[in-house]
Amino acid sequence: MSLNGRWEFKLWSGPAEAPADVMRRDVDVDWDELEVPGHWVLRGHDRPRYTNTAFPFPIDPPRTPDANPTGDHRRWFDLPDDWPRDGAVLRFEGVDSCFKVWLNGTEVGTAKGSRLPSEFDVGDLLQPGRNLLVVRVHQWSSGSYLEDQDMWWLPGIFRDVTLLSRPLIGDVFVHADYDHLTGAGTVRVDVEPSSAQITIPELGLELRPAETVTIPRVEPWTAEVPRLYDTQVAVDGETVELRIGFRTVAMTDGLLTVNGHPLFFRGVNRHEHDERRGRAITVEAMRQDLVLMKQHNLNAVRTAHYPPHPAFLDLCDELGLWVIDECDIETHGFIYTDWRGNPADDPDWAPMMLDRMRRMVERDKNHPSVVVWSLANESHRGRNFGTLAEWTRERDPGRAVFYERDRSYEFSDFYSLMYTPLEDLEAIGTRTEDVPPETEDDPELETRRRGLPFLLAEYAHAMGNGPGGLADYQRILERYPRLQGGFVWEWIDHGLLLPGATDHVYGGDFGERVHGANFCIDGLLFPDRTPSPGLAEYKKVIEPVRITGPDPLTIHNLRTFASLDDLEFVWSEEVDGEEVDAGRLEVPEVQAGSTADLRSPVEMHAPVRRRVDGVPGVAPDGERWLTVRAVLAKDEAWAAAGHEVAWAQFRLDGGSAGASSPAQPERVVPGGVQPERAVARVVQEQVVPGGGRERIVSGGGGERIVLGVGEFERSTGRLVRLGGIEVDGPELDLWRAPTDNDCGQGGRNGVVGDWRAAGLDRLLHRVDRVDVGERELLVQTRVAPDGLGVGVRATYRWTLHDALRLTVDVEPEGEWSGTAVTPRCGSWPRVGVRMVVPSNLDTVRWFGGGPGEAYADSREAARVGRYTSTVDDLQTPYVVPQENGSRIDVRWAELTDAQGNGLRVEGAPHFQLTARRWTTEDLERARHRSDLTPRDHVYLNLDLAQNGLGSASCGPPATPQHTLEPGPYTFTLTFDQFGRSPEHAVGRSDA
Repeated sequence: MSLNGRWEFKLWSGPAEAPADVMRRDVDVDWDELEVPGHWVLRGHDRPRYTNTAFPFPIDPPRTPDANPTGDHRRWFDLPDDWPRDGAVLRFEGVDSCFKVWLNGTEVGTAKGSRLPSEFDVGDLLQPGRNLLVVRVHQWSSGSYLEDQDMWWLPGIFRDVTLLSRPLIGDVFVHADYDHLTGAGTVRVDVEPSSAQITIPELGLELRPAETVTIPRVEPWTAEVPRLYDTQVAVDGETVELRIGFRTVAMTDGLLTVNGHPLFFRGVNRHEHDERRGRAITVEAMRQDLVLMKQHNLNAVRTAHYPPHPAFLDLCDELGLWVIDECDIETHGFIYTDWRGNPADDPDWAPMMLDRMRRMVERDKNHPSVVVWSLANESHRGRNFGTLAEWTRERDPGRAVFYERDRSYEFSDFYSLMYTPLEDLEAIGTRTEDVPPETEDDPELETRRRGLPFLLAEYAHAMGNGPGGLADYQRILERYPRLQGGFVWEWIDHGLLLPGATDHVYGGDFGERVHGANFCIDGLLFPDRTPSPGLAEYKKVIEPVRITGPDPLTIHNLRTFASLDDLEFVWSEEVDGEEVDAGRLEVPEVQAGSTADLRSPVEMHAPVRRRVDGVPGVAPDGERWLTVRAVLAKDEAWAAAGHEVAWAQFRLDGGSAGASSPAQPERVVPGGVQPERAVARVVQEQVVPGGGRERIVSGGGGERIVLGVGEFERSTGRLVRLGGIEVDGPELDLWRAPTDNDCGQGGRNGVVGDWRAAGLDRLLHRVDRVDVGERELLVQTRVAPDGLGVGVRATYRWTLHDALRLTVDVEPEGEWSGTAVTPRCGSWPRVGVRMVVPSNLDTVRWFGGGPGEAYADSREAARVGRYTSTVDDLQTPYVVPQENGSRIDVRWAELTDAQGNGLRVEGAPHFQLTARRWTTEDLERARHRSDLTPRDHVYLNLDLAQNGLGSASCGPPATPQHTLEPGPYTFTLTFDQFGRSPEHAVGRSDA
């Protein structure tokens, strides 16, 4: 019987205020209502709190503060007269953090261990008809010292509450092994009581408890092919339904293997989080998580940092993911005492820690998806972990044991680190890493550690815009057998959307003094479960199929077990992003770990073909691309047929190497001046009667310079009009709104400090010279911050060709390498120009990388094509606003109004494009999305390059190859206006 639903609720400031007679039916309390499962702090009772490492109370274990919010929960329920009360059990799947239970006025018991089940025998207390259940929950308890897991502190009954009639089957432990050499399966089911009958109908088996049976041929369970066999365990009066998966986990030759093959984890760390419900997550949200994981090529999940809702593991069994199941233990806050008092090394805490480990193992031991038990997270070293590991291996020798933070690894089957720099990861792969201090005086322990396989427990901190460098990590992880993969931190942003709010909140939004700020906003999903650009990048990087070529095309099967028979391969040929031909590839059977070579489906050196009105033709120029995609051949439980698993693009010969152009709209030139015959000349504007404007050519001393479709201020050389479009700029821009990864972690590894010290956030522009030539305009400027000697010479050379061409030369000068009082500035945020255009240019069409945002070290998911978007849809809605929305490798871009009139920009070389309705400074000031108010213009950045992203919010910065170093740069942009007629030109200011 489920007891979920509406409960009566009352919050007290602490235990002393809470009434001692709350269990009485007639207690005098003014009850509110609360949904269970749920958290009272998300329903207007008190407030949630987020910390990363710090306990939100004084560290004095095992004591708790007097100010200990206490929630009384009360539930009335009715039992039919014939309901079997004898031996009934009351089960709580999760209560945070400590609770006491009364049933019909009698105390039943207390429990701790927030993310673990608790059961109470209540048969003697139940009665036919009306029953009263009362639960008192304390937010803080001694157990809180074991639950400092970088997440919101969310008290309450947040998982299911169930009343169970007498369980006649006390325990079931399935042992289902697979022999990869013979294909045989061996099954034994330990059951209490021994009178039970076990049935596996599909295999025609009927077993007795503890009987071992070998089946000559079974289909094994793997995350790639999650084959399950329905099983029933029955006694008179009760049947337990199970789903068995045959697989064998072993440590073989220094590697974790399943069914005889080393595993490779393409994983993620997953907290349980819902933007409105906190950790009271629904089964529908769990399935959504796992479907998204499968769709994005993930094959493993670490249940950071506690056992998940049990239904989540059912879904992992069904859909197929490898699981590291982590115990509900983290004592990270003891870093503030130099680990003095850490429970991990205090034998008095051993029973509580072992109780948590035992409850996790006993609850989850029958899930084939669980292949590794994790003892804890970030709890330093301690003898108690030896106790946990010893019990776990004795109880379940068929799984591996993991713990990262004890750097001796004496209790772990793995060597593991977090946020490892690439050069260190390479050394680990070759077993040439430095000896850790914990084993340098113990040769035997060091020899054992160096022989262990390596798991990257956390890496690529997905906070804000990023993570950068995923492809660099993947190349190293795949290169060395010792490296068995890793787990990105983390799955979902922990932003909370409180009732009536429009912004997601994070640490500090409630005025609390101790908090972790936005460090919880660090997921591959946004809080509403929308995938971020980081997840698209990760999907591309970890593709289980790699396609190289183009002639021959090689299909690499990177799977561990399954062939590629579930996929079909399709190709298309595009010219300038438009498809001209397509087809299906005939791919032979490719077993796991194998490759197949195919001939290219297109001629490698052929004239460029185009389609005109659907008819193929030959064109003299254009970029020619071959795109090959691997898609599902049939529907799967997690995606429909046609879902894309992998892809690759190849540039083909046959077209010009330069930027290509679509068919050109009619160009608008106010006044009828043809640009190819126009010359630079000085004009002035004067107001005439009626409020209109008159443009008068002058021999000198006027206000405007006209060059083709461009008009410039005479005094500054600044472009103010492009044909009929009023613009402002372009001017050199070196700054961007800092990303979380730019800022680093507490300043560590961040670049923003150096950028600000170099004055890059306060640059001033000085015009030194404006020269007008026959067909060119030369503007020389110096860009520099106040108070410093560093600067940049920026020269703008405007020339007239078929359109208006701008070449920008950038030359740094001064002490960018630092002085006695200023630090070295080793990178610039960006090199490019910014400009302002009218707000009605709100449709963007481009040929280049897309469809999503991309940066120097997060560009693997960007494929070359033609794309269209609104300006608003170009934005990436990070919870904390920051640099976002860049489209990379843009050949040309057009911004148009509703009538199709607008401006066009081409790049030589390619450029990065951002377009938004607010300035960089607006973006930098904003702390939440609602802080961004659209202005009356669109603000463009046209960049030669931007600095890489890295993952320095918790990890390494951008690598040198993705660092934009201060130096001389040159880039060219070509501007033009197009439309149907001058009367329809956008942004015209004529009255």
